[in-house]
Amino acid sequence: MTRPRTLRELKAAGHRHRSVKDELRDNMIARLKAREPLFPGIIGYEHTVEPQIMNAVLSRHDFILLGLRGQAKTRLLRSLSRFLDEWVPAIEGCPLNSDPFQPLTHLARRVLEEKGDDTPIRWLHRDERYQEKLATPDVTIADLIGDIDPIKAATLRLDYSDERVIHYGIIPRSNRGIFAINELPDLQPRIQVGLLNILEEKDFQIRGFPVRIPLDVAMVFSANPEDYTNRGNIITPLRDRISSQILTHYPLTREQGMAITSQESWAQRTAGVDVRVPSFVRELIEEVAIQARKSEYVDQNSGVSARLTIALLENVVSNAERRGLVTGEKKVVTRVCDLQAAVSAVSGKVELVLEGEQEGAMNVARALLGKGVKAVFSQRFPDAFKPRRARGRGAQPPSEESESQAAAEYRPVLEWFSSGHHLELGDDLPQAEYAKALASVKGLPELAARYLEPRDADEHAVAMELVLEGLHQSSMLSRERTDTGRTGYKDMLKQMLSGLGDD
Repeated sequence: MTRPRTLRELKAAGHRHRSVKDELRDNMIARLKAREPLFPGIIGYEHTVEPQIMNAVLSRHDFILLGLRGQAKTRLLRSLSRFLDEWVPAIEGCPLNSDPFQPLTHLARRVLEEKGDDTPIRWLHRDERYQEKLATPDVTIADLIGDIDPIKAATLRLDYSDERVIHYGIIPRSNRGIFAINELPDLQPRIQVGLLNILEEKDFQIRGFPVRIPLDVAMVFSANPEDYTNRGNIITPLRDRISSQILTHYPLTREQGMAITSQESWAQRTAGVDVRVPSFVRELIEEVAIQARKSEYVDQNSGVSARLTIALLENVVSNAERRGLVTGEKKVVTRVCDLQAAVSAVSGKVELVLEGEQEGAMNVARALLGKGVKAVFSQRFPDAFKPRRARGRGAQPPSEESESQAAAEYRPVLEWFSSGHHLELGDDLPQAEYAKALASVKGLPELAARYLEPRDADEHAVAMELVLEGLHQSSMLSRERTDTGRTGYKDMLKQMLSGLGDD
């Protein structure tokens, strides 16, 4: 379809002016009626955040998203451009994208006076109508709103109060679009004051000269909640002018977190090695972030980004891919020991409190990996230290026989180690050697198959390793790491006694 190129053609096509907020509202209503997904790719906000954003748009509000790092705030703001019209007309050459029926600048009005219905029209795509600025302490009023250009004033012999000498900032240039400011509290208070008139009266002043330009712009913001940041605050008058404040959050369930990690991570590689990640390994990776979000060593005011699990999964896949390239195997499965090789993805993603700094970033990261293993193990396997509770009304208290039932699940494995055996594993072992070593532990194959339900023999081997690591994290097996990066599992009591020596 050919779009009108002049004002005459635009009038003949029946074009009508519509504000940006009306445009957002109308297009959202159309999508709601058609039952189309409004925010594709956003997981876990369907019943919490998304309805509040819809309400803000339907109310024609400027709004702010408040939340910790890694909660998809920027992605949500950028997705708002989907509710703009695909194309809108503007006067050719106008720096503020003036609508032909509502010219804003002196240039736009002059062009209309001189050319009338022959005024040339250019078309703006919705992607051009979303602008974004990261708030940093060095941002100035000139960057956001504009400044007087003395050279232009001298050249044109104009007074400084004439709008033609203004060098416009990014907000006026976002006219007829959406303008987003990320990390709003980082903006200096005196700069935040400059936004007040734009939000409420839709005009602005530059160096004391009032400029009455009714900007048509939807303003949206993102920030950490004020109580969660020491970098700055949102001044009260500005916060009062932002009509809706919407709180974001981390995934409410592990399944939501796993879906986000799977969607965002780069796990499909093209190096000739097919890497498969078992479902219980994905659970384990997500559990690491869950444990970090309640760890006493991690600064919870800073938060733990969803990028932690994404980077961790990618590193785990890369370690398995590297193993396949070295061993020549075309198909590999990620292992529990791959997590230890991927610990760098955790250490750089958490901000530690004083106690965590004293422990060391790498030690805290390894501890979080261990807690993740223990959590998955505790959810999948019976507790050897706690008797199984009788279920149903009128059930009798557990007998001594039932109290030992859970412990009996692990007895064959523990007895194998207590009889003097030990097992050494590494992320460099070929799959056949790795699986054979694990299968040699008495009772381990049956235990792993019963509670983890692996899909095939390769996943079965990984499940057996998870059992051993879970027993260690539950203080039933000893584990030590060698200088070559191998992990050795031994009987807990004998390991403790060996440290006593002749004493």
